[in-house]
Amino acid sequence: MSYREGRFWQPDVTVATVVVRDGRLLMVEERAQGRLVFNQPAGHLEPDESLLDAARRETLEETGWEVAPTAFIGAYQWKAETGRHYLRFAFSADPVRHLPDRPLDDGIVQAVWLTPAELQAQADRHRSPLVWRVVQDYLAGRRSPLSTLQHIA
Repeated sequence: MSYREGRFWQPDVTVATVVVRDGRLLMVEERAQGRLVFNQPAGHLEPDESLLDAARRETLEETGWEVAPTAFIGAYQWKAETGRHYLRFAFSADPVRHLPDRPLDDGIVQAVWLTPAELQAQADRHRSPLVWRVVQDYLAGRRSPLSTLQHIA
């Protein structure tokens, strides 16, 4: 596809949040394409929403946790076997407050806290290769200030 030929390509823009408490990662166990998989709290950017607002919203909707983003981990481009292209913006965040009675999004089985070793041992159940790559970058200390990203309203 070529922009110059008048055809437009648009990747799915998503956000993901790495939330750590006592050395454990907040993960989502969810149903996707007929499988039970693990993912960070993650989802699609909505129209007129900032990336940070999307990260906070998706984490709350999928886990029942309110979080405070602390840093930008990175941007990740990935083409799935289905042919869909994803552009994921990943953030680190601190847990602020749990709302245990809040219903979770459709498809979410549960939110779980896993050690990095427990998550890595479940590599065959990661929703995509982005899951472990984002965690690896987080564990390696990859962080940029949130001011790296600008939302121009």
